[in-house]
Amino acid sequence: MIEVAQPVAWITNDAAVLGLLAGILGFVFWGASREQGFWKKFYAVIPAILPCYLLPAIANSIGLIDGASSGLYPMARDYLLPASLVLFCVAMDIGAIIRLGPKALVMFLTGTVGVMLGAWVAFAAMGVIHPETVAGETWRGMTTIAGSWIGGGANQAAMKEVFEVPSTMFGQFAAVDVIVAYIWMATLLFMASKADAMDRWLKADTRAIEDLKQRMASYHSEHARIPSTTDLMMIFAIGIGVTGLSHFLAEPLVAWIKSLPAAWRLQDYSLDSRFFWLVIFATTFGVALSLTRARKLEGAGASKIGTVMLYILIATIGMQMDLAQLADKPLLLLLGLIWISVHAGLMLLVAKLIRAPLFFMAVGSQANIGGAASAPVVATAFHPALAPVGVLLSVMGYALGTYGAYVTGLVLRTMAT
Repeated sequence: MIEVAQPVAWITNDAAVLGLLAGILGFVFWGASREQGFWKKFYAVIPAILPCYLLPAIANSIGLIDGASSGLYPMARDYLLPASLVLFCVAMDIGAIIRLGPKALVMFLTGTVGVMLGAWVAFAAMGVIHPETVAGETWRGMTTIAGSWIGGGANQAAMKEVFEVPSTMFGQFAAVDVIVAYIWMATLLFMASKADAMDRWLKADTRAIEDLKQRMASYHSEHARIPSTTDLMMIFAIGIGVTGLSHFLAEPLVAWIKSLPAAWRLQDYSLDSRFFWLVIFATTFGVALSLTRARKLEGAGASKIGTVMLYILIATIGMQMDLAQLADKPLLLLLGLIWISVHAGLMLLVAKLIRAPLFFMAVGSQANIGGAASAPVVATAFHPALAPVGVLLSVMGYALGTYGAYVTGLVLRTMAT
């Protein structure tokens, strides 16, 4: 029998591939930063995160690179993902979040519950409307959206590993994530333009919002600074150092769990997954560090460096996608729309019941659905000084994302069996 040789990618050297990915990310963010012209119009419609996924996917699909044989994704998954989680969580200002008042926290947590509940309702509804869409392993892909919509991209990638989501399925749900999330953000921005009318309908007391504007503007101006070399080295030390510590602790813990009788632990993955504990340790240590002086490193850009690491991970995920298979399940978009509708309905209901200002509802929702990349955009639609509120709440989402998405996944797995 004559064996047919598999096509070889044009670029096989990982150093060269990493350079290509860096060029793609630089090109995307350069375009997204333009203040006029074609790129400003383009990125007013297309979120920057989508080309970061799709351009590497196109490179993989046309044979320019071979994501499956590259070692870049395992590197980004095991080192950059945990480090980004640490740097996002270390920025958390728990005191400032508490001072936002109970209604802000209630609306944020309602958003988290809405994402979890929406996943279960959407899965059940599609089981009636079009069972083929949620048949088989579809529930695994839904966990990545849960991670993204409760926390962010890092939590999304974590769920990909914990629940062993195939790259093609991940690509399908990444597309659903982006499309549905930005439809909802556009809706929130429209509602922000009608804030006065919405607040009257909600019967909300908005006097605290003015105090909040002034407090957050002062906080932001007080902590922002030009980072020194020492600042950058400390950020690097915390992000990579805690990642190393998490690896060090995860391995013996997993070995011990695997030594237990099967009846004492969850089957298949979860508690005996090294990556699960790696993410849990990184998140927990990051939250703990936010209670120390390490939190001040956010003023020097800790979360921005975490974002750079995250986008490298996003690009390496994109280079594994098979775009030809993204259209296999078009009704996944309907699943996403049902999911976000449950979240939106619960947010509006609770806001009406507790008379929360529209600002708390909108930013609390977007801090879940969009994360740190877009929650400040929605907050700024109310007032530029309120952008840090979106950051604070979305950083809290990074801490909850891993836990909430994991519980969502366990329930979805039970529903699928």
